[in-house]
Amino acid sequence: MRLAGFDRQLAAVAFALMLYGLVVMYSAGQTDVATSAAGIWHRQFVWFGVGLVVGFIAFKTSFRLLEWVAPVIYAIGILLLIAVLIIGTGAGTAAGTKSWLAIGGHRIGQPAEFAKLATVIMLARYLSSLKEPPRSLRDLWVPCALIGLPFLLVMRQPDLGSAIVFIGIFFAMLFWAGVRPRMLFMIASPGISLLMAFSNWSWGVWIVLVVTLMVVWRPYVWESVAVVGMNIVTGVAALVLWNKLADYQKNRLLSFLNPEADPRGAGYQALQSKTAIGSGGWFGSGLTEGPQKRLAFLPEQHTDFVFSVVGEELGFVGVVVALGLFMTLLFIFVRIARRATDPFSSLVVFGIVGLWFSHIFENVGMTINIMPITGIPLPFFSYGGSFFLICCVCLGLALRVAWDSRIAGYADI
Repeated sequence: MRLAGFDRQLAAVAFALMLYGLVVMYSAGQTDVATSAAGIWHRQFVWFGVGLVVGFIAFKTSFRLLEWVAPVIYAIGILLLIAVLIIGTGAGTAAGTKSWLAIGGHRIGQPAEFAKLATVIMLARYLSSLKEPPRSLRDLWVPCALIGLPFLLVMRQPDLGSAIVFIGIFFAMLFWAGVRPRMLFMIASPGISLLMAFSNWSWGVWIVLVVTLMVVWRPYVWESVAVVGMNIVTGVAALVLWNKLADYQKNRLLSFLNPEADPRGAGYQALQSKTAIGSGGWFGSGLTEGPQKRLAFLPEQHTDFVFSVVGEELGFVGVVVALGLFMTLLFIFVRIARRATDPFSSLVVFGIVGLWFSHIFENVGMTINIMPITGIPLPFFSYGGSFFLICCVCLGLALRVAWDSRIAGYADI
């Protein structure tokens, strides 16, 4: 009966993704010119072994203990984000940022990855403690503060990609906690206004739409005033925020809109990625044989653009298999969250869904130029210890929730 509580489906899909990622990592290092990806799969294999250990430790962790120490975990995450702003270093395509902690010149990890999971756990503790879902904007000030602090610290690095993930976590967990969709729209509207502000015509239409919805929905008067006011403020502040972005972030956003405008500069990564994926056809050029990859035209082929290697060498079929495994993994997590024995466990698992979905959508989107290039890793595929270990912890936690719910179900029979 005890073994029957283990979620074999989740374990099988997760192992398949890890194995797939390791094979693609090996292929990414097979080039005709010297690159930093050469032999990188050996180190990833070591992280694979370490990940199994930390995943097992997470699986053995009691969720009652995890809920109790949530504030401590969150505080550690915040302190690490502050520390990285003081002594942090950059790496790869973001050498000018402060995203890594290093000792003696050796990078030991990215605190933002730990902070994402720490925020999920802390937000789950708070939301699960409520007797009913938040019904007004006033009820959301604590969740906004919990997500806003790490968001601002990560933006300060600056790391736009990881900052966006915090937003994805926030909305996913509020939705799962029972916050009404119209309330989620009201919270998200200032961010949409920020994007619309780059076109006067689209921003004007957006403001009219927001005002109309406030009249139709008839929330509290102060809420209507606050929502419309924040939309106007963020729209006006768009130019100021734009000027505060780092040069490389501006170039990435501009190249996202029109990569052909600077094909050898800011648009180079997007164009090479699209070329690699587009040349793969149905079945690809064959594992290790991708010409864009072998000639090192494809940038950061073992980290940010590892999905482009999948498209070039394994083609449409390989892409569908990878995305199918990701979708299956997320659906399994949703199933586990629905069957969890308590709100805290359920919210933690669904928060991980929001975390992973944000990573997958951002990473895959930037390789085909439907999202700006933010330098964010793809779960189980991109090289790196910090994020891979956090992913293994997430798997261990989900397996524990599935175990507890199944054992509880057997006890009720």
